Amino acid sequence: MDTLSYKTVSINKETAQKEWVVVDAQDLVLGRMASKVAKLLRGKNKPTYTPHVDCGDYVIVINADKVKMTGLKWTDRIYLSHTGYPGGQREITPEKLLQKSPEKLIKKVVKGMLPKNKLGAQLLSNLYVYAGTEHKHEAQQPKQIDLNTLK
Repeated sequence: MDTLSYKTVSINKETAQKEWVVVDAQDLVLGRMASKVAKLLRGKNKPTYTPHVDCGDYVIVINADKVKMTGLKWTDRIYLSHTGYPGGQREITPEKLLQKSPEKLIKKVVKGMLPKNKLGAQLLSNLYVYAGTEHKHEAQQPKQIDLNTLK
């Protein structure tokens, strides 16, 4: 054989086929849902996945305030942050963060599952989280997706 019968295709930002998807977070376990959302944002569910390119979908998460956690994670897990001033370390539990802002809880968990570089920051900007069932992205005609069918 003189030629290859196949080629590895590496896509770039312009040739990536990005879609809009809606995920209903009602009664889903937070960590399992977040890992599948991170996979959608990254584009790992597509055959054209390229590690260094933003080739994932735009993901809209609705019903963020109805997400579940198993065990005692609501009260025992602690998220730390720092104000930047001496003695400025703050801690908050997922239960308090859910009451304060369910959108921040989902974004925080998904952010931890993305790369810790510029690409991860770009991918996180493709995530839109809403506490209720309404979202403002109807013009993009997003398709509803069931995370239980994804691997």
